[in-house]
Amino acid sequence: MKKNKVMYKNFQKLLKLILGCLLISLSYNIFIAPNKLVSGGVSGLAIIINNIINLQNSTIILTMNAILLIFSMLLLGKKKTSATIIGSIIFPIFIRITENINVWLKIDTSSFLFSTIIGGIIFGIGAGIIYKAGFTTGGTDILNQIVSQYFKISIGNSMLIIDGAIVVTSGLFFGINNMMYSIVLLYIISLISDRVILGISESKVFFIATSKEKEVKKFIIEELGHGVTIFHAEGGFKKQNQTILMTTLPTRKYYALKEGIKKIDNEAFYIITDTYEVFGGE
Repeated sequence: MKKNKVMYKNFQKLLKLILGCLLISLSYNIFIAPNKLVSGGVSGLAIIINNIINLQNSTIILTMNAILLIFSMLLLGKKKTSATIIGSIIFPIFIRITENINVWLKIDTSSFLFSTIIGGIIFGIGAGIIYKAGFTTGGTDILNQIVSQYFKISIGNSMLIIDGAIVVTSGLFFGINNMMYSIVLLYIISLISDRVILGISESKVFFIATSKEKEVKKFIIEELGHGVTIFHAEGGFKKQNQTILMTTLPTRKYYALKEGIKKIDNEAFYIITDTYEVFGGE
């Protein structure tokens, strides 16, 4: 039974990888590549190389992924490389399959702004699905890990350096206008993929400092039906002891608690933050 559950989860992850690669490939071949928009990564580098030697983007991506996989095996080891192998193969295959999609799907992509926004959104959704499933599409994801490990810098800084260099290089081949749109595209992809990975916030966490602790606690427990955690704290300025109430509740009850606190103690101090996952408790 347990084995079946593991197989089912792995199958779900594989389907997510396939869906993500399909979305990225459609975005790439419909909106990004035709307008020479370079969002970094091997797929962006392929657009630059294609402009020089006129090879198919899918062939360039597959070749570069294969070379980087070899380096990954040598420098990072089998364990870190294993998570990138499937995506490194499937992604260029989908790029090849959807290469002539514009022949069948007539979309006017002559507007750089339209292509940047729509292409970035679709690409970001696809990338987010892939990362959330625990895969990557290989390419500069491998290079980022190598640079991070051997030059002792963070993955984030490594991505900034490598993708930044690719985008700046695109400006030399396709002009400053294209480069600026490519920067916007990169930002949209990053924003959307992060949102897909984290999801939409379904809960809020309240941290409440109030002189009417008992009344607020009673309201949360009896009126809203949620638990409360009590922290004993000390004010940093006046050095006075105070009590902080913490509660997590669904976003739909956000205003109910906010208005309830105001009615009980109009001078209460509270902080509200988004939370994306809640485990245990009620």
